[in-house]
Amino acid sequence: MKKTILFSVLLSLVTMVYAQDRPNSRVPIIGEKAPEFTAETTNGTLKFPTDFGKSWKILFSHPQDFTPVCSSEILELAYMQDDFNKINTKVLVLSVDSLYTHKDWKKAMEDLNYKGRGPVKINFPLAADINYKISRQYGMIHNASSSTRTVRAVFIIDPDNVVQTIMYYPMNVGRNMDEIKRTVIALQTVAKKNYSTPANWQQGNDVFQLTKPTAAELSNPANGINEVAWFMIFRKL
Repeated sequence: MKKTILFSVLLSLVTMVYAQDRPNSRVPIIGEKAPEFTAETTNGTLKFPTDFGKSWKILFSHPQDFTPVCSSEILELAYMQDDFNKINTKVLVLSVDSLYTHKDWKKAMEDLNYKGRGPVKINFPLAADINYKISRQYGMIHNASSSTRTVRAVFIIDPDNVVQTIMYYPMNVGRNMDEIKRTVIALQTVAKKNYSTPANWQQGNDVFQLTKPTAAELSNPANGINEVAWFMIFRKL
């Protein structure tokens, strides 16, 4: 453990020099193809996003290994691994820490009894990005916050490898994994359909129909259409 901490400190000093005065990187925008990269991970070499096939993908960055907020996030993701598997979604976690540090951190977290739920195996990969290439490719380094650590970024990418959602959080606020899962389900629900989801939507709730229903559609209760206003038309799924 002491060797890991010392290694992390030395790596921080090196990366601080490397990152100093480098410009903010460009953020891929919604609707664009997700930038491709190859990374060394705790599960071996991974080419993202292609190695995840036709699954939905979550690229999830965190600022630093062996820190409390990041540890809580990775553990919450680990406890929800079955939930994400059920909705055909794969997760890749990334930071600028080394693979060596990732492996030690993963082992330490897998030994914890977090919130009394018992130890959990972390099956998703943790990717190392010590040269900042991937972090800058995805706009995860925000110099106004830190030039040496990634902010908390979430990219949700569809089976065609198109970016569908981008979320950013500061380093001192942990993310809500249930909200990330809810967002994936909402995206899957409206994908390639003429629907959208209202505020606070949860799985099973009514959606908005984006086309005006015909008189025949409105008169048939089986269609489950509720026209609140001409610009707000709910429909049951």
